[in-house]
Amino acid sequence: MKRPRVILADDHPLMMDALKNLLQDEFEVVGEFTDGHSLVEAAPALNPNVIVLDISMPTMNGLNAGQRLKKIMPAVKLLYLTMNQDQDTAREAFRLGASGYLLKSSAASELLAAVRQVSRGGLYVTPLMTKGMVGSVVQNFKEKKKDHLTLRQKEVLQLLAEGHSMKGAAFILNVSPRTVAYHKYTMMDHLSIRSSAELIEYAIKRSVVTV
Repeated sequence: MKRPRVILADDHPLMMDALKNLLQDEFEVVGEFTDGHSLVEAAPALNPNVIVLDISMPTMNGLNAGQRLKKIMPAVKLLYLTMNQDQDTAREAFRLGASGYLLKSSAASELLAAVRQVSRGGLYVTPLMTKGMVGSVVQNFKEKKKDHLTLRQKEVLQLLAEGHSMKGAAFILNVSPRTVAYHKYTMMDHLSIRSSAELIEYAIKRSVVTV
């Protein structure tokens, strides 16, 4: 029987080694990536069934990468493995197409079961995120929530918040600096933000970047 194909994406190589050791007896680990851009570029050719990815990654975070991947590969299953216990972030992950959400603190005991579940078409949410919640947790997470920013705006926001200049962000995204400036000032107007410092503060509060 063919083993499900899994890709790992985390900006900590030691964490990826640990995850690979947990999975490789039962699953075929076909790729390992440390940032969202390289993941999005390489994943389609690797034909994975499941992608296990962190949310906090440089240049393109896991949520933005996952949103792009689901457009390119609608059938792929996304399992987020993160330290972020914020329910709004989990809800956003499911809204953008996630099949699972698992905390890194639970990976040793839950990862195998989570990958099995999502690879079979199911949904998985770590019990640590569901304690005290009423009703269908996943349905609650998948509840529609207005997305204030476009995917491209979120990508520009992350790069600017990480300290890249508009020219540097333009190079990474393969667009013109004028396009980056347009997205920046459109975001600021839409969010009623008056300065670059406020924009970075917004990015931190929304877990677009970590400090």
